[in-house]
Amino acid sequence: MKRPVITPRSRTFPRLRRRTTALAAVALSLVLTGTGCSAAGTPSPAAAGAAAKAAPVVNGPLCDLLPSGSDPGNPAALAGQPAEVALQWLPVLTTFEAAVRASGMSADLRGGSGVTILAPTDDAFAAKFSEDDLDHLLLADRDTLRGLLREHLVAGSRSLSDLVAAGKVTTLAGTTVTVTGGGGSARLAGRADTVCADYQVAGARIHIINHVLGNLPTTGGPGGHRAH
Repeated sequence: MKRPVITPRSRTFPRLRRRTTALAAVALSLVLTGTGCSAAGTPSPAAAGAAAKAAPVVNGPLCDLLPSGSDPGNPAALAGQPAEVALQWLPVLTTFEAAVRASGMSADLRGGSGVTILAPTDDAFAAKFSEDDLDHLLLADRDTLRGLLREHLVAGSRSLSDLVAAGKVTTLAGTTVTVTGGGGSARLAGRADTVCADYQVAGARIHIINHVLGNLPTTGGPGGHRAH
């Protein structure tokens, strides 16, 4: 099935349709890999304990509003998924996911040494860019879009505690970003806060943040709507 084409008239960036068979496959995969059945077909205590201990934990004030438990897109279901696939299941990252797709940078999220993804929310993009400017980035200025995304990628798959312990990281764009904080959250570059951190996906960590990084002009906010 072809993905929907992003057009200037569409302000919603569609996700991939969740096919019933895909959901069934994900559910089956989780059952087979997460429970560790005994010879009698029931989970052994040791396997169940190991699975519980290894269950991914995400941190931040926005996490309660995101898929959890047995919902499609919950942290355990996303563990091991390619980063570009995991992004499609996080409902606050539709703009970031569309930008990755439009820029052709999906492969950059699957680097051999891993990558840390600092993904701004849809609200962060709306505050940063006017609708016209965001459309222009997604549809016509691939070089600038790729540069913007590199401001949000760090080499190596790093947990939130790793970032805080380092104190600063260098993005793939070459920008040095300071990291401060602790207790399940961090502040990046003195302006962006993690709002749901530590999604573990294949070769990557995804940390959702509330501000767009980089030095592009701010045109969003109250006056940043579409030109008439």
